[in-house]
Amino acid sequence: MTEMVYGTVARASGEPILPRWWRTIDKLSMLSVFILFAIGLLLGLAASPPLAERNGLSAFHYFNRQALFGTMAMGAMVATTMMSPRLVRRLAVIAFALAFLAVVFLPIFGTDYGKGAVRWYSLGFGSFQPSEFLKPGFIVVIAWLMAASQEINGPPGKTYSLVITLMIVAMLAMQPDFGQASLFLFSWGLLYFVSGAPIALLVGLAGAVIAAGVLAYRNSEHFASRIDGFLSGEIDPTTQLGYAANAIREGGFFGVGVGEGQVKWSLPDAHTDFIIAVAAEEYGLVLVAVILLLFLTVTVRSLLRLMRERDPFIRLAGTGLACMFAIQALINTGVAVRLLPAKGMTLPFVSYGGSSIIAGGIMVGMLLAFTRARPQGELGDLLVGRRH
Repeated sequence: MTEMVYGTVARASGEPILPRWWRTIDKLSMLSVFILFAIGLLLGLAASPPLAERNGLSAFHYFNRQALFGTMAMGAMVATTMMSPRLVRRLAVIAFALAFLAVVFLPIFGTDYGKGAVRWYSLGFGSFQPSEFLKPGFIVVIAWLMAASQEINGPPGKTYSLVITLMIVAMLAMQPDFGQASLFLFSWGLLYFVSGAPIALLVGLAGAVIAAGVLAYRNSEHFASRIDGFLSGEIDPTTQLGYAANAIREGGFFGVGVGEGQVKWSLPDAHTDFIIAVAAEEYGLVLVAVILLLFLTVTVRSLLRLMRERDPFIRLAGTGLACMFAIQALINTGVAVRLLPAKGMTLPFVSYGGSSIIAGGIMVGMLLAFTRARPQGELGDLLVGRRH
């Protein structure tokens, strides 16, 4: 496994792969992800049986599937952490191309499962949401293009990255999936800012996003209904937001008790988009705080380790992956407490969903691969490497 930066500092030879991996990996961040997955299984035991009963399935149908998908995700995560940044980049480009094509053909072969948004492929035994797998590859490809644009005589990578981003945002908006579209656009803006974009340009892009939001509000009933529900002064107690708000209020500090919550019997998405409401009702603010602390741990530790990284590509890709991981968690919890309009976004590793958890495992695996401790060399070596 190559552990070089700019080809100037070679890794110590003779050390076996597994001991070197264990020595260089961010163990606390990896442990935090495993704990999040365990919490997701715990909450799945509470949230999924009512849905299984309504659908005429065995009580632990969704829990068993989540355990299977989660095990696959944890395996994918660990395997990805062992890869070199160069191998991660190569595989990410391939995965991005395949996921991009899958999103392109969604309007033809996809299904909405009666939810009003064509986001999935039906596989008979399950479903596949390509936008989830598009996210990690997107971050790596955009970071690669932006890093390449910083090189002498490099390609116009920032322009290429903007074109790719706008294409993806347009396709997601057509589904419609404005939540994921916003997430992709935000991630691009973040990477553009980190790579040295002028503030005036970012302000202009923010204005364009607001204008696009107004246009979507006027032309999309799906989008307008969610915005109207968010801006309403009163919450309809029979809506998902109403049930979630009541569950969080009832849970208080310590919760009503394991298995005593009622929101899982009312919310159709209690096991996915509103899993945090189940956690708040049965286990109270304590468990919610633990979940948020685990997300914060992974994000902050990753960013701190990336601050020492001198490779522009690794620094950009790692920052993008860490922030996308954090923002998705922030959006999910923000919707549950009515700080944000409903967006249909899962809580990574905690919510039910095969595509979400497996893609999340790959994404965090990439992040942990980029944040592994590696020789950085001297600053003089870096300058010499750039001149060549």
